[in-house]
Amino acid sequence: MKFIEASHPLKPYVYISTKNCNGDTLTWGFEGQNKNIEFNYRLNKEYTRCIIKDTAFALLVFNTCENGRGYFMKFSFGKKASFKKSTSAINNFDPKFIVADSLLAYTDKGNIFVEDIATGKKALATFGKQLDIDFDTIHETIDSVNISPTRIWAKVKVDDEWKVIDKNVVLQ
Repeated sequence: MKFIEASHPLKPYVYISTKNCNGDTLTWGFEGQNKNIEFNYRLNKEYTRCIIKDTAFALLVFNTCENGRGYFMKFSFGKKASFKKSTSAINNFDPKFIVADSLLAYTDKGNIFVEDIATGKKALATFGKQLDIDFDTIHETIDSVNISPTRIWAKVKVDDEWKVIDKNVVLQ
């Protein structure tokens, strides 16, 4: 899989070598510089997107082949590359999860965090307590979400009862 920002003079890119859903190597960089890491994820090519912001960072969002579990990886192009990974992404590849394309959403089992991809501004909504979420079967606990830059709505199971979380937010 190849993602290239062809309009940028240095042509920043992200390459992922895969075969039959099995990832092998993740390579990212731009003309004259690159980095590689092992990539042991079974990503679904149909449910993968990559956003490249200049030579500042790339954001890879994907779901797995087996069960649609959401992931994201954000990595910088700088010499001292920073790397952020979430195995609890809530993304819009899942038809029950509506998330604005400009946003990144994930959970720590007690909150839903929302981040504007371009600005890094954030907001959150709490479930009221830590939940026992199995991310491989996420819909047993988080049925659905509808997340925009101004609102976080989620239907979650808390203490064996479905509860609606509905919060107006300001990304800060």
